[in-house]
Amino acid sequence: MVAVTELAMEGVRPLVSVVDDDVSVRESLPALLQSFGLDSIAFASAEEFLGSGALATTSCLLLDVVMTGMSGPDLQCELLRRDSPVPVVFITANHDENLRSRLLAQGASDCLFKPFFDDTLEKAVLRALADRSG
Repeated sequence: MVAVTELAMEGVRPLVSVVDDDVSVRESLPALLQSFGLDSIAFASAEEFLGSGALATTSCLLLDVVMTGMSGPDLQCELLRRDSPVPVVFITANHDENLRSRLLAQGASDCLFKPFFDDTLEKAVLRALADRSG
């Protein structure tokens, strides 16, 4: 697995885009991700993310499952339709193993149940970034 420190040595600081309609998540996760050595930007909806142009520079997407408007899985489908290689780590308050299995089968890198530990998030994001870089 590629460590963030290895990426930083190469002059790369991965951007993780957080898409969640919960304001507390949008306020807390970017700071946590930055403490891992990652750049981060937050969006209140899938539509806001798609309209921002951030997809072009996003290295990993941290995506809520249930949101007002376009859901997380709907956004993932749209990214697949666009042939976007950005890995997705889902986060959800719905502790449903069937949902988690379905999301993973559809190509998600991981699916974490809220609340999760900081190190669990870090490992999931680093795995997604490593998978992307091959």
